Amino acid sequence: MKFKNIGNKLLPLIGVLLLFVLWWLVAKSGWINPVLLPTPIDTLSELFKATFSGTLMQDFIATVMRTFQAFLIAAIIGVPLGVVLGSSEHIYRSFEFLIDFFRSTPASALIPMFILFFGIGEFNKVAIAAFSALLIIVFNSAYGVIHATKNRILAAKVMGANQFKIFKDVLFWESLPQTFIGLRTGISLALVIVIVAEMFIGTETGLGKRIIDAQQVLNVKDMYASILITGILGYALNALFLLFEKRFIHWSGR
Repeated sequence: MKFKNIGNKLLPLIGVLLLFVLWWLVAKSGWINPVLLPTPIDTLSELFKATFSGTLMQDFIATVMRTFQAFLIAAIIGVPLGVVLGSSEHIYRSFEFLIDFFRSTPASALIPMFILFFGIGEFNKVAIAAFSALLIIVFNSAYGVIHATKNRILAAKVMGANQFKIFKDVLFWESLPQTFIGLRTGISLALVIVIVAEMFIGTETGLGKRIIDAQQVLNVKDMYASILITGILGYALNALFLLFEKRFIHWSGR
């Protein structure tokens, strides 16, 4: 049983190992110019070197800070707004088209508009990422409230609970699982948009800028190392929110 549990925990590593083996085989096969595709070992070596030299960590911290700033803005506005919209189906239907329209519009397509409004300063990168995450969070929070378990709402009404108490003690808690899905998706989307904004809007630091700069001077090892650390960051953020979900809404689905 002990070995079975260890085996289950190691299962996620199988896909990673297969990816690195495939990467190594392609890099060594000669199908792609070695200048354009370094081996995984060379890329990891560059990653460790850049990390301990301090240059990568500066860009990493800048991207993380922008991502969390955008996420916090989106969450502070989006969760209450989504709960309010979801508490009345008529109100939600009134704004449904606008939410779905902007949610379906690629956020990167809105970057020129944000440049016109906010210029190319630091706030612009945070604003476009916050806007993108906001729509996802609003939608999921509202959806969670609208589709709260009807039996529990009816039970609360039978016991004489007023509308505010039903909202506070039933609707809010029932909406949390879907709200957490929105938050988890929102922070991942915020990271994506921050990276894109760093690539195409002027900045001195950030993983996006590092990736595009490395590509332009054909420093492919550093480019792949930066892409790798970006993927690790995205995975870590997702895993962190999954941990929060299991810890704080362990009653979901019961």
